[in-house]
Amino acid sequence: MFIRTPLCDLFGIEHPVLLAPMAGVSGGALAAAVSRAGGLGLIGGGYGDAAWLNRQFDAAGDARTGAGFITWSLARQPHLLELALERAPAALMLSFGDFRPFLPRIRDGQTKLIVQVQTLDQAREAVDAGVEAIVVQGTEAGGHGGARATLPFVPAAVDIAGKIPVIAAGGIADGRGLAAALALGAAGVLCGTAFFASGESLASDNAKQAAVRGSGGDTERSSVFDMVRGLDWPSDWNMRTMRNSFTQRWSKDIDGLVRNLAGEKVRFEIARAADDTDIAAVIVGEAADLIRGIEPAQATLHGMILQAEDCLRRISRLVEPNSKR
Repeated sequence: MFIRTPLCDLFGIEHPVLLAPMAGVSGGALAAAVSRAGGLGLIGGGYGDAAWLNRQFDAAGDARTGAGFITWSLARQPHLLELALERAPAALMLSFGDFRPFLPRIRDGQTKLIVQVQTLDQAREAVDAGVEAIVVQGTEAGGHGGARATLPFVPAAVDIAGKIPVIAAGGIADGRGLAAALALGAAGVLCGTAFFASGESLASDNAKQAAVRGSGGDTERSSVFDMVRGLDWPSDWNMRTMRNSFTQRWSKDIDGLVRNLAGEKVRFEIARAADDTDIAAVIVGEAADLIRGIEPAQATLHGMILQAEDCLRRISRLVEPNSKR
C-alpha cells in the first residue's frame, strides 16, 4: 500500500506530511531531514530575523524545503518575504493575519502559497483567493491557535475548499492521526509536536526532555509567554504550551503579571538562557502524549507512514463487499 494524495502531487513529495514551521525550532536541518524523508519541511521564519533565516536556508543545503511566517509580523518586515523568495522555496506558509497583500508577490515568484486558518470565514477567504493549499488548524495544536477542535473543523473546511487540498493540523503526531485526517477528507497533515523532540530540532535539550515526559493534559492555552516576551499578539490568538511554574503563577492573574511585568521579563530571560523549563516556555500541543523519545525526524516520519498504512488497511476490512449485502 502506498499513500498518495493530491498534496503529494502538488508539492512533488512522497508522503503527505509537512513539518510545521515552528519558530525557533524548525530550522534548516530539521526541515531538510523531513524533506529528505519524503515529506516537506518548512523553516520557521517566526518573528523575523534575516541573518537567522539565511543561516537556516544554508543549513538546509540542497534539500527542497519551504518556509513559514507569522503574517502580522511579516507585514512589519516585508523584506523577509523577498529574502525567502530569493531562495526559491517549494512553498511559503502564512499564518495569523491577512495574507492577501502578499499574494501577488508570491505568485510572481512562482512559489506555492499555503495559508493556515482557524475559522471557516478564513477558509472561505483563502478559497476565494485561490491559494494552493489550506492548513486547517485545530485548537489542540502547540503554539498559537484559534478555538476550533480539529475533528469537526477539518471536514467543515473540506466541504468549503473544493479542489484546494486541505492539510489537517492540531493533535496529529502519529500514523493514527494521519489516517484519521485522511478519513476526514484532508489531503495530508502538518505536524509540529511530532518533530519537536527530533534530533535535528533546534529546541533545547531540556525542552525536548520536557516534551517527552509531558502529556497533552499538561498543556494549557494562555498569553503569559507572549506578554513576558514583549510580543504584541492580536487578541484573536493565544498560545498552547506545557504547564509550568510560570503559567501556574500568572495565567489566572494577568493583571498581576502586568503589574510585575518588568521584573518577570528579567526572570524569564534568565530562565530561557539557562534552559530552565520550569519558567521558560515549552511550546508543544496535546499530542505530547505521543512523543516517546528523541529520534531522527526520518524515523518519526517513516513510522507515521507505516502506522497510517496499517490503520487504513484495518479500516478497509470493516467495509463488507457489496455481494454480502
